[in-house]
Amino acid sequence: MARRLILDTGVLITTERSGAAVHEAIADDDDVAIAAITVAELSAGVALADERHRTHRAEFVARILALIPVVVYDLSVAEAHGRLLAQVHRAGERRGAHDLIIAATAVATRRTIVTTDRAARFNDLPGVDSVVLA
Repeated sequence: MARRLILDTGVLITTERSGAAVHEAIADDDDVAIAAITVAELSAGVALADERHRTHRAEFVARILALIPVVVYDLSVAEAHGRLLAQVHRAGERRGAHDLIIAATAVATRRTIVTTDRAARFNDLPGVDSVVLA
C-alpha cells in the first residue's frame, strides 16, 4: 500500500553521503515529497560547502529537485504551522523553526515524515506522524 511521505532534510543529507537511507524506508509505490524549507536548507548546504564539495552537492540537490516534488508554504501549511506554534508555546517547549515548518507541511498534506533526527520528536506534535530511520 502506497504511503504519503515527506522527507526531512537529514534523510537527504544521509542519502548524499551514503546512498542507503532512503531506500530502506521508501517503497517504489510511495508518494514522496519535500517541504519548501528543505530546499532552503539544501541550498544553504551548497552555498556553505567548500569548493571541493560544492559542485557535487549542487548536482545532488539538482537531482533531488528533478525527482521529488516540492510542497510550497501555502495557506494550508501556514495555518497548520500556526497551530503547531501555538501548541509548542502552550507546552513551553522549544522546537526548531524549520522542523515545525516540515511538520506543518506534513500535517497540511497528510504525509508521514521520514527523518533521521530523533531529537526532533515529530510524533510529540498533534497530527504529526513520523518514521525515524536508524
